[in-house]
Amino acid sequence: MLKALFARPTPPYDMRVTKLLEIAIAKIRELPAEDQDTVAAVVLSIAEELPGMDLDDQTRAAIRQGLEEARRGEFVPDHAIDALWKRHGL
Repeated sequence: MLKALFARPTPPYDMRVTKLLEIAIAKIRELPAEDQDTVAAVVLSIAEELPGMDLDDQTRAAIRQGLEEARRGEFVPDHAIDALWKRHGL
């Protein structure tokens, strides 16, 4: 009886996540609040796109490669990005 009073309610959704996502969330918690919000916005943007999106293996590999490069701090220089925007009229 007492145990039932203090039991957590069952959430209406599955709380399980992969180990990699648990590690990522733990790392994100260490970031300053502003950076956490930036990461959250990116993750939400991706998550909103995925349900109707079937990614092939090549695309998944390219995404992983980009994330690994970002983790190592390998970014395209600003002048290259500026040239890209200019080329596309932006």
